[in-house]
Amino acid sequence: MARITIKEMYSLEHTKAKEWLEKLTYPWEVLPQIKDIILALGETIDMECPDDYIKRGDDIWIHKTATVFDTVYIAGPAIIGAGTEVRQCAFIRGNALVGENCVVGNSTELKNVIIFDNVQVPHYNYVGDSVLGYKSHMGAGSITSNVKSDKTLVVVKNDSEEIETGLKKFGAMLGDFVEVGCNSVLNPGTVICPHSNIYPVSCVRGVVPAESIYKTGGIIVSKE
Repeated sequence: MARITIKEMYSLEHTKAKEWLEKLTYPWEVLPQIKDIILALGETIDMECPDDYIKRGDDIWIHKTATVFDTVYIAGPAIIGAGTEVRQCAFIRGNALVGENCVVGNSTELKNVIIFDNVQVPHYNYVGDSVLGYKSHMGAGSITSNVKSDKTLVVVKNDSEEIETGLKKFGAMLGDFVEVGCNSVLNPGTVICPHSNIYPVSCVRGVVPAESIYKTGGIIVSKE
């Protein structure tokens, strides 16, 4: 059975959400809290380091070293970290905590996400109701599907274990150093553990163990 707790999936030194994640067991438990986390962090920024950020409206904070193209749309609450690049026509729909030195690519859409430092979602990605770990990468056109077709609550299936999440909207949990191939779909409730790779054009569901390769046809093998 794969190890899918927050402590086993993520290096929490690489996100401003560390304080909140440390209190939880599974990463998807943070999804309903993301808005409140960003607003709390924003208050801290306003008090402790307002000169480091450009504030747009009441609840959007963009680090002064971040690059945000003119055609980007950002709805709050949102935080864009130091050194991050948000490219042309990106659509940030709110509840987005984006770490440092990330790439949010052209026409990429984010919604209710925690993105750790050094993450790349660089080309035509949709990432909703998801957590992306340190140095994870989603290839061009890969997306998270965050609602089941029958609209029922998402269950995480980890071998014989079935974990009720109580969530209708749940995209994917990517551990640290995960690589997702181009044009892949991560179905609701997908959990990809650290240092694993997903073949391009894959349709992924369930749990992919750490140090694994998810191949065409849903075959999972351990890395040699």
